[in-house]
Amino acid sequence: MQLKLARRFQHSRVLVVGIATAAFTASVFAAMQMPMGAQHAHDSTTGLVDVCTSRDPGEADFAAENDAAMNKMMAAMAIKPSGDIDRDFAAMMIPHHQGAIEMAQAELRHGRNEQLRRIAQEIIVEQQQEIAAMHLALDQPLPPSAPAPTQTSHQ
Repeated sequence: MQLKLARRFQHSRVLVVGIATAAFTASVFAAMQMPMGAQHAHDSTTGLVDVCTSRDPGEADFAAENDAAMNKMMAAMAIKPSGDIDRDFAAMMIPHHQGAIEMAQAELRHGRNEQLRRIAQEIIVEQQQEIAAMHLALDQPLPPSAPAPTQTSHQ
């Protein structure tokens, strides 16, 4: 039974990663096809707070934090190509991973589903490790260490 659940969880995690990868690829492709500066006008995440109609008072805070994280990530990913594919890849992926960290932190602050909260914790650790690995691969200094995000209690 436990193995069956583990396989189901792994399958759903692969599906989520696949969907996230496809969304990232589509957003990068779309950004590359738009004239410079047009990315922000076409930002599909803007308005998440506006459509939030939940009765949960934390939902608006969660939506606002995710909007901010997505907007910051998309702006930071809009780089001018340097001619060095590896550096350009890292320059886009580092803010992409940082955005995932910030969204996972919002889940930890506002989410209640323990399985999703555990996944959010894993995302934070894994994405921080990948950011460090990209900096090391390019002989760049590591980002400064930061304390783990504070988790609020849930009522």
